[in-house]
Amino acid sequence: MPPTLNEPLSLEIFEQIKSKAGAPFENTHRAVLTLTGATYVQGFVVLNNGQYEPIEHAWIELGEDIIDPTLPHINRARQEIYYFPAQSFSVKALKASVEEAREDYPDDPPLPIYGAPPYEYYGDVMLGGKDYVHAYQAAELKSRELKAARAERKQKT
Repeated sequence: MPPTLNEPLSLEIFEQIKSKAGAPFENTHRAVLTLTGATYVQGFVVLNNGQYEPIEHAWIELGEDIIDPTLPHINRARQEIYYFPAQSFSVKALKASVEEAREDYPDDPPLPIYGAPPYEYYGDVMLGGKDYVHAYQAAELKSRELKAARAERKQKT
């Protein structure tokens, strides 16, 4: 069974790290460092908000829980948020990747992490490897499902 969103813990972490809007990767990076046994996850979310486009995002997985330190900025009920993981990092691997990125590319933000080239394409953006492509495709499929359901509801009214 895939992990599910733990709203109370997400809100607690949101407050603890003083989460910033529009910064899911940085928020998740700061938050994962405060939890024992947690994993940093990058991928996509789809929001049931009328737009339905996949959004690149980051969150934490801890056991069977998703902890999203950006949750209040998303402003959607948990049943209206769909998570599609592309890759995950232990805290040790995350720290090493961030440190390496800061050394190799000091003028660029170290997050998100896309792994080693060659990169695959999705949409108009070049990112990550095949895991990113698969996560994006799954998110696009969910987007189409949500759009179709909305169109069907509109026809009935």
